[in-house]
Amino acid sequence: MSNSRESQAKWYVLHTYSGYEMMVKSSLEQLIENNNLQDSIFDLRIPMEQTIEEKNGKKKVVERKLLPCYVFIKMIYSNQVWYLVTNTRGVTGFVGPQGRPLPLKEEEVRKMQLETVLINADFAVGDSVSIDAGPLAGFIGQIKELNDSTQKAKVNVLMFGRNTDVEVDYVQIKKINAAQKSAAEESQEQG
Repeated sequence: MSNSRESQAKWYVLHTYSGYEMMVKSSLEQLIENNNLQDSIFDLRIPMEQTIEEKNGKKKVVERKLLPCYVFIKMIYSNQVWYLVTNTRGVTGFVGPQGRPLPLKEEEVRKMQLETVLINADFAVGDSVSIDAGPLAGFIGQIKELNDSTQKAKVNVLMFGRNTDVEVDYVQIKKINAAQKSAAEESQEQG
């Protein structure tokens, strides 16, 4: 039963006081437990990114909040859930018009990587693709390897004048035809 309910759930964004994101997430996990809300609230996320910080000459990888003051919540909206969530300590409210929750669009969910949306890759090894998202957006390359289980592709791109293999998610690439490829490569060389 819970699976069909989860398919009705949408992602919403909660605004929190600065520095309260982790506390809000654990308070909400407790709330779900205490009020048996497992079939109303399905997931809580604080999107993180890995960055390299340098301290005293040493570089280390640190996790940083992608969007400070926000917690993402996948739920089926109801007045009861709204009331319980908005009365959680640290929560200032839902993001949306007049504090009314506005669900994220599917495209936004994918961009925020809140869910892994399995993609049926319509590309094959040897295809030309453009990278449309992530740090390598704008690069054109050729697929060297595909891994359907991890949804990652190894793409050979021209970077700083030499061919380099990079790993990207399926959702970040789009197949292009030969005419698009030559036009994009020309603009890359001029850039």
